[in-house]
Amino acid sequence: MSANPHLSRRGLLGMSAAVPLALALGSGTAHAADSAYAMVYFTESTRLGDGTDYGLHLAVSPDGLNWTPLNQNNPLVTPTAGALGLRDPFLMRKQDGTFVVLATDLKGTDWNYNSQYIHVWDSADLRTFTGYRRLKLHDMTTHSWAPEAFWDAGRRQYAVIYSSVNSSGHNVIMVNYTSDFVTASAPQVFFDPGYDVIDGDMAVGVNGYNYLYFKKNQTLVAARSTTLNPGSFTEFGTGVAHGGTEAPTVVKSLTSGTWWLWGDTYTPNGVFYAWQSTNLASGTWTALDQRTYTQPVNSKHCGIATITAAEYDNLLAKWGAPAWNRLKSYNYPSRYVRHADYLGRVDEYPIEPYKDSLWTLVPGLADSSGVSFRSVNHPTRYLRHYNYALRLDVDDNTSTFAADATFHRTAGLADATWSSFRSHNNPTRYLRHADYALRIDPVSTTTDRQDATFRVGY
Repeated sequence: MSANPHLSRRGLLGMSAAVPLALALGSGTAHAADSAYAMVYFTESTRLGDGTDYGLHLAVSPDGLNWTPLNQNNPLVTPTAGALGLRDPFLMRKQDGTFVVLATDLKGTDWNYNSQYIHVWDSADLRTFTGYRRLKLHDMTTHSWAPEAFWDAGRRQYAVIYSSVNSSGHNVIMVNYTSDFVTASAPQVFFDPGYDVIDGDMAVGVNGYNYLYFKKNQTLVAARSTTLNPGSFTEFGTGVAHGGTEAPTVVKSLTSGTWWLWGDTYTPNGVFYAWQSTNLASGTWTALDQRTYTQPVNSKHCGIATITAAEYDNLLAKWGAPAWNRLKSYNYPSRYVRHADYLGRVDEYPIEPYKDSLWTLVPGLADSSGVSFRSVNHPTRYLRHYNYALRLDVDDNTSTFAADATFHRTAGLADATWSSFRSHNNPTRYLRHADYALRIDPVSTTTDRQDATFRVGY
């Protein structure tokens, strides 16, 4: 059972909802080769407080694993009709090279809210979103959860799939066909294995198969077919989960034969896990080390599409990278540096309140070649050491405080691609965690070096 039952649709129907991702452009207008990734999502903090926003959020990544939230992790656009909020956004590049965004017409966690519509935006470049509308999909008294689309080359139309409770009494994956995302054909049942199923995500045309990933109970499982015909998919393979898991998103690496499967857990709410495979036909996945990927803070139910280098650069130029950072622990990569009761710690993500784990890295107070960590939610306070323990104190403008709050960033002691931080006024000591509390200590053992290594990201 969900640790946060009010956050999951399981309380209503034994499952929740998710989103996905567009693959396979098929034939269409040519565009420059994709070399980066864009992620759409909405945000929820664990307690639905600060950090919760049911608008369209966007992040970019050069590698598909570590993400830079745009617009300071604020929404780029918010629905103005229906429920006035969204969940489960999905991003796809259309045949003409432009983008379409689809999303569930639902704000918050009222799983009894019914809507026959989904939100739709067009975008030429992901810097502006135009043509906002709602697309009607059916006349049933039910929802239209986690819409996504793919190009059906045989029909020369886009297929829009989503989850609704039909006359079977349980959620099935429905499909409508459209050429313009303005009007759509009558709905059909796309996939009904005889049990509740939501969060369909497609990988089209992979070595002769089409793959449908979805949520079954608390697990991500797959079905496949040699066609795209409704009713043709058959479940296969071994499911994956990490607690209650939903929202499968399958992404192909642009630089290798690797596929990634993202899943969104709700125990606790909003933790993404990722698995990898080099062969979808094997039906098996291997969990990725959490050191290798980092989700945008508070992100929920993502959709991922590939973008060009120019689009990546233009998005960062338009929206900017966050003014803050998070520091991930090397040997406990589910944990981040945060303050709690004005003491420095590394704690499990998600962190509540989440801004306890956000830091503005500023030039060192005692030496501008170093760095000081200013709290985002207590901006008069900095991380400083006192009796070798790290705490969050108000800058008293003394030279002692400035020195205590200054660190010199070096190559990570356990991994040179990460970072370590040497104390300015105790240069034989490094910032490290011990029993999850932050300290400055001499570093000699392998464990010490791992404790003193962090990834500076978002």
